[in-house]
Amino acid sequence: MKKLFNLFYFLFALLLYLIALPFLVVLSVKHKYRQSIPSRFFLFNNSPLSSNGIWFHSCSLGEARAIEPLLTHFDPKDIRLTTTTHTGYSEITKNTMQSRYLPFELFIPFWLKPQKALVIMEAEYWYALFMFAKLRGAKVIVINARMSDRSYKSYLRFKWLYQRIFANVDEVFAQTSTDKERLQALGATNITVTGNIKLYKLPKITKELSKPNGLIVCGASTHPKEEVLILEAFKALKVQEKDAKLTLVPRHPERFSEVVTLAQEFAFKNGMDFTQYSVDRSLQSDIVVVDTLGELINLYAISDVVIVAGSFEPIGGHNVAEAAQFGCKVISGKGYFNQRDIYRSISNIKVIEKSELRDTLLNHHSLQPTEILAKTDIKPIIESIQQSL
Repeated sequence: MKKLFNLFYFLFALLLYLIALPFLVVLSVKHKYRQSIPSRFFLFNNSPLSSNGIWFHSCSLGEARAIEPLLTHFDPKDIRLTTTTHTGYSEITKNTMQSRYLPFELFIPFWLKPQKALVIMEAEYWYALFMFAKLRGAKVIVINARMSDRSYKSYLRFKWLYQRIFANVDEVFAQTSTDKERLQALGATNITVTGNIKLYKLPKITKELSKPNGLIVCGASTHPKEEVLILEAFKALKVQEKDAKLTLVPRHPERFSEVVTLAQEFAFKNGMDFTQYSVDRSLQSDIVVVDTLGELINLYAISDVVIVAGSFEPIGGHNVAEAAQFGCKVISGKGYFNQRDIYRSISNIKVIEKSELRDTLLNHHSLQPTEILAKTDIKPIIESIQQSL
């Protein structure tokens, strides 16, 4: 039965690959995917990882950063890292030359070499990845495992698949007891609740910025439609507080120019000053679009009010703990479904409907500073990995 399932699984993967092939070729010319698609779907400049290491896989930039405290407990020569996104890849390459894009499932049997352990971050549940890593001798561990309300309903429909996936997993470290119960229902075993490792060691400032006079509002990690929402709310605040300033930080670098144009036109239309951070880093203008990477944590340190985006559209939210560590007043939309565990660990986040942003910002004096209530312990995860060495 297992052999038959594997045959159908790889035939289905092949079919998906052939259907997607023309779209992959087209997308590969776009800047965002110019490196990741050729690497993942054509194995271009993506040689296998060296064998007999500790292989950590994380999907995105945030996850890649979250695993870094774990990496310090192992010999750098043993570290192997993979990711699936361009920003994630830029981060993991800072830690080791043994950094790669994770290939599409179809290529895993030919690409994967034996490793001592495979450590998967959060919800990257890939059948071929788990199966072949296990077959070739790796201890398979899932860390920071989560299962949102929204995801759980979808996963239950494919319980038969996830039972087969988790059959190849040796140990799971879940964020919460609720995540543990849901993972058990999908077939996972040997689960330990350790909390969210994203709260273990939060990013620290890389340089101290000079805080301008007046209220500093940060529109953090914005997505399409959210910039307009924040700009309109700030416009109303500006009437009330002349010295108020807004820093607008788009989530994705490929949108920098788009957001710069949008904010520049908005500022001109409403008689406000505007600058690009890459041109003028003084932060003295009414509206500043931060069009460089790695500055958000430094901006949090000087912000009075942070509007955490990715939550006013159905994106799933972002890590509010990064702002909460500085005691910022935080405003969030209700679409934070991928970050519920982090939100539960922080006090005084103001969660609102998007239609309430204007009035909430105008009444920022009534908001309370945020505070992180709980952190996590990575010791059980480290011990589990060490047992595989």
